[in-house]
Amino acid sequence: MMIGMNTENCDPAELAALRAFFAPRPEASPPAGWEAVRFFEAEHGITLPEPYRTFVAEVCDGLRAGPPYYGLLPFAQTPSDWGSGRPERLIAEPFPLRSTWIWENDEEDEEALSEQELESRLDAVFDHGSLLLGTDGCGMYWHLVVTGPQRGHVWLIDEYGAMPFGTSQSTSPMPGTPGFTGWVAHWAQGRSWFAGPPGDDPEEAA
Repeated sequence: MMIGMNTENCDPAELAALRAFFAPRPEASPPAGWEAVRFFEAEHGITLPEPYRTFVAEVCDGLRAGPPYYGLLPFAQTPSDWGSGRPERLIAEPFPLRSTWIWENDEEDEEALSEQELESRLDAVFDHGSLLLGTDGCGMYWHLVVTGPQRGHVWLIDEYGAMPFGTSQSTSPMPGTPGFTGWVAHWAQGRSWFAGPPGDDPEEAA
């Protein structure tokens, strides 16, 4: 859900938090600048969600140290292991999901959809309405949703399924503060992406 997220205006407190995470790191890539961001938006017919939009324009456009494990990508790039011969990425098309979808061994979808329909739906999950933030390897890709109802949320998508980061522990295996800043803060605190047994979260114990 989008409650508590402002994707249209950059919250100064969020931008300050992002600067604090990235500015001290000498290996951080320089910001892309507003001209590059606006050109990309015009080329693709989108507006990037805040605070990511201002972050890449004014603070940093990539960091090899992460997040995620293999580094935060520059905003217009895909990971080196993304592969060739994949469908065209159509980021102006709405991201199709609103909640976790684990398609591996999903018998309902296998029965309700033809193989071609299922493949088309999967292509949309991977290639519609999102930017790739980076990879944790083993085909695990982090996406920032830029169009559709999940705009501003960060999703983990791999060969088995797709799930949003930053929801309550009762509804997601990846609880936390939703949005790009919450995702970065989670990484900067050295916390696991996935929920452990009750009491394992250091924030809950504090």
